[in-house]
Amino acid sequence: MDHILQMKHITKIFPGVKALDDVTFEVERGTVHALMGENGAGKSTLMKVLFGMYRPDDGEIFINGNKVEIRSTKEALENGISIIYQELSPMKDLNIAENIFMGRYPTKGKGIVDWKETWKRCQEMFDHWGMPYHPQQSMRTLKMADMQMVEIVKAISFGAKLIIMDEPTSAITEREVQKLFEFIRELKSRGVTIVIITHKLDEVFQIADDITVLRDGQYIGTRKVADITRDQMVTMMVGRELGNMYPPKKNEIGDVLLSVKNLKNGERVKDVSFELHKGEILGFAGIMGAGRSETMRCVFGLDRAESGEIVLNGKTLKLREPRDGISNDIMMVTENRKDDGLVLCRSILENMMLPSLYRTAHHGILDKKNEYSTAKVMSDKLRVKAPTLETRANSLSGGNQQKVILCKWLLMNPKVLILDEPTRGIDVGAKAEIYSIMQELAEQGIGIILISSDMEEIIGMSDRILVMCEGVVNGELSREEVTQEKIMELASEVKK
Repeated sequence: MDHILQMKHITKIFPGVKALDDVTFEVERGTVHALMGENGAGKSTLMKVLFGMYRPDDGEIFINGNKVEIRSTKEALENGISIIYQELSPMKDLNIAENIFMGRYPTKGKGIVDWKETWKRCQEMFDHWGMPYHPQQSMRTLKMADMQMVEIVKAISFGAKLIIMDEPTSAITEREVQKLFEFIRELKSRGVTIVIITHKLDEVFQIADDITVLRDGQYIGTRKVADITRDQMVTMMVGRELGNMYPPKKNEIGDVLLSVKNLKNGERVKDVSFELHKGEILGFAGIMGAGRSETMRCVFGLDRAESGEIVLNGKTLKLREPRDGISNDIMMVTENRKDDGLVLCRSILENMMLPSLYRTAHHGILDKKNEYSTAKVMSDKLRVKAPTLETRANSLSGGNQQKVILCKWLLMNPKVLILDEPTRGIDVGAKAEIYSIMQELAEQGIGIILISSDMEEIIGMSDRILVMCEGVVNGELSREEVTQEKIMELASEVKK
């Protein structure tokens, strides 16, 4: 086999945890290779070792058959390796060319940037790859999917022959996913090798040639995608058969819990009305920009609505800030966990207990023992993977960060729980657990609002689905009548 990459017997130990335990990872040249596993399996750690961000405690790396030592990201780039992270961080106030050539602009001598040459080189790359951008176009004008494309062009501009993509489809629409996949196939046809870290099984079958699965820091196996079934892939990842991903529906739909009438806030929330019942999981579907998240930010108090009425259990609420929502037992797991959901420099324990400190304190004095025991029960229930509860949130994988946010709000005993893309970046095993928790909460009478771009998820979990388009609720679908086709029809054009 013609391997562009061979990582043999890689071991990496952090204080209190063996993140990688004798892992072997081999990638054939000119293929798309999916690296899979649950959160905490070691996928990102392995790629950070490859990219020179971590030094392995043991093991060897071979590029094109030659043994190499990669001690920095600079050395990784010199070896033709580039990485595109899940959380894109472009300089939005700069233009595309400035982002692509940042730190290595062509110069005229004496350190003076040759802007004409910069624009020229950038345009040549766009022409070569058939991309419809202009070098001086502002990054701020691009959609998330376009930013992904620019990041790929940037990687190629370094001369990369092996590109690692960490959850490249986590924040883009289905249409944009297909556009990205077309570009990946074009890269592959020109000899570029792609490693994709992903949890989305359906996409693996669309785009990947091979998969490698890690579990608990250990190598489980490598398979040809053509020779493996979805169930076999899941079993490799979680070590057991999951059966039906979505729990059986046992929740009883009760009286109206939350009523929203004629809610308006800018162009994204034009005139939204809906009702949520006790014990109901109400799904909100629609393409990105339809106004789903913006509507729920108003319901929670993150954004202040211009007009409209929000009624909870017959009481009209005035929601000016999040504490107003929280004081009325409305909790929200936001889409952007790093900006809105966590204090990244603080521990798991502090993040989980932050909203409910007053409940565990005695006469204003914090009870650390009570805090720890309370947080420990909830973290065990959601299987948060970390050495201790004192571990900082910024060192957790994306999926475990999401679990910490869920723990935080579940400790507040919500009446209404808003979940905005709750399983984005979360592995298949953790998804099944979160779905079970959602179902249990609904059976307890909690009203749940689920915003999701995952069609299977929104159909599998919702009792009723509202589809938004251009800032309005464009239609309602019962559990019995819903199909992906009907959702897409309502999501694509506002009814006249």
